[in-house]
Amino acid sequence: MSAEMEGKIADPFSAEGEDQPATGVLGRLWLPRGLSAKVAKEWLDRRRKSIRPWAAFVDQRKFSKPRNFGELCQRVVRNLDTYHSNYTFIFLALILYCIISSPLLLIALAVFVGAFYIIHLKSQESKLTVFGRELTHGHQLGLAGAVSLPVFWLAGAGAAVFWVLGATLAVIGSHAAFRELESSDMEELLMEPV
Repeated sequence: MSAEMEGKIADPFSAEGEDQPATGVLGRLWLPRGLSAKVAKEWLDRRRKSIRPWAAFVDQRKFSKPRNFGELCQRVVRNLDTYHSNYTFIFLALILYCIISSPLLLIALAVFVGAFYIIHLKSQESKLTVFGRELTHGHQLGLAGAVSLPVFWLAGAGAAVFWVLGATLAVIGSHAAFRELESSDMEELLMEPV
């Protein structure tokens, strides 16, 4: 791949980016530099393919209290490795629930996207300079964040972040601690040298 092609792929906001497959305005706004919609889709597809069946994930017969702290640690490590894709989707679902259940948070996100879009449009007309320095993509995101920070503060975004983290740790931690190991994991543990 030539350096010119790599530049086109890495810069979703460049004028030459029109040669790329259309990802839409929102796709271009949400994806950081160097990350294409194709890469994000491939990551999501890999996660979806490695997901374990949800029926086995929540099978109540496979849950029990660990006998000791060592078994608890082994369960957590193995279950995090085994069910990492399931846990990723639980985390994303909790984020989505938090955003949808808070209208003010939705408004704050809309203000952030709107501010970033306006800044992006202004930067396409002419280079944005502040104090004699050109604003990079990261600086533009920071400026949009600074503009929308008061709205995020009013919406209680900090509390939402901590709620999502706490709920994620509670749900995933309890599942990983109390879910019994698969028989193949047990055989591996028994065969490991001490």
